[in-house]
Amino acid sequence: MSLPDTVTIFQVDAFTDHPFSGNPAAVCVLTTPTSETWMRAVAAEMNLSETAFLHPIEDGYQLRWFTPTTEVELCGHATLASAHILWREGILAAAQTARFHTKSGLLTATQNSEWITLNFPSQPLSPVSAPPELLKSLRGLQPETVTYGGSAETNYLVELPSEDYVRSLQPDFAMMRLLPAHGVIVTALSEAPNVDFVSRYFAPAVGINEDPVTGSAHCSLVPFWEDKLGKSDFVAKQVSQRGGILHVQREGDRVLISGQAVTVMTGKLMSAPIPED
Repeated sequence: MSLPDTVTIFQVDAFTDHPFSGNPAAVCVLTTPTSETWMRAVAAEMNLSETAFLHPIEDGYQLRWFTPTTEVELCGHATLASAHILWREGILAAAQTARFHTKSGLLTATQNSEWITLNFPSQPLSPVSAPPELLKSLRGLQPETVTYGGSAETNYLVELPSEDYVRSLQPDFAMMRLLPAHGVIVTALSEAPNVDFVSRYFAPAVGINEDPVTGSAHCSLVPFWEDKLGKSDFVAKQVSQRGGILHVQREGDRVLISGQAVTVMTGKLMSAPIPED
């Protein structure tokens, strides 16, 4: 199958119900596989925290995510954005489940009115002592708890004493970049009665100093707060400058992440896709 001369690209704000908030992602729905070089170039051009590329396969869609500098193995907001586009553009019927084959296995999304629910793997972390680089990156803040996944593909999760600490934190990103981790999640109990916990997510190692709203971080946040609070169903708020609300739930070895999304831009990529090598 020949590739088209142009590709429609969408920009979607995820984990929000109105434009210019939540986390923006670009979405390219392709007809066939394309080269990694081309996808990396498009992601760098879009310069968003993530650009999603998907094409149909026998049982759903192959889905990959790229930051402006690297490919990532799991991304919540760009998956939410991809599912939103499949339904909004009529590629999938509203009642159909979106099935995404990814480097993190099969991920699914379902739609209920204006809400989209992602089914992601739970990623519990283990308590560790905070390494010096982490403490320095927090600029002297003393964490309540530190957990870690144990590899450069996972995150440090840091519990801070209060929501105010989470909101006001100004990390040392150069120091944070030295950590053997994908990123750093900071979290605390919420001070609002209708929200359980708040968080922020920093990933300078992959070119994103702060991600506005991070679905995948909640794969670790949910089991963390489940252990501390003794419940499995939460309303979470990411308190970045743009901010976003997520409804999240632990279900066995999976985490259900629900949010809304709005399309804010549709355009044409004038650089034709390059076939996969």
